[in-house]
Amino acid sequence: MTKQETAEPISFEQRLTQVKAVIDGIEGGQLPLEESVRQYEKGIAVLNALEEELNEMKRRITILQQRDGNGTETEMEEKL
Repeated sequence: MTKQETAEPISFEQRLTQVKAVIDGIEGGQLPLEESVRQYEKGIAVLNALEEELNEMKRRITILQQRDGNGTETEMEEKL
């Protein structure tokens, strides 16, 4: 087993904190250009994962609303 397979999944909030740390590091201007680009790539990858998770949660909420017969899907769409 790899380290990634045995480690606990990182929460949404922890990944959001990672993105903030990447942004702060890049904006700080102390990183060499190559490291800034690597950090940017890491940040984009984390953001993409966050977006996928948000989309999955949105699908789950929509399914629950449909099961419940609660026609609030449009209201939810407006808030997102």
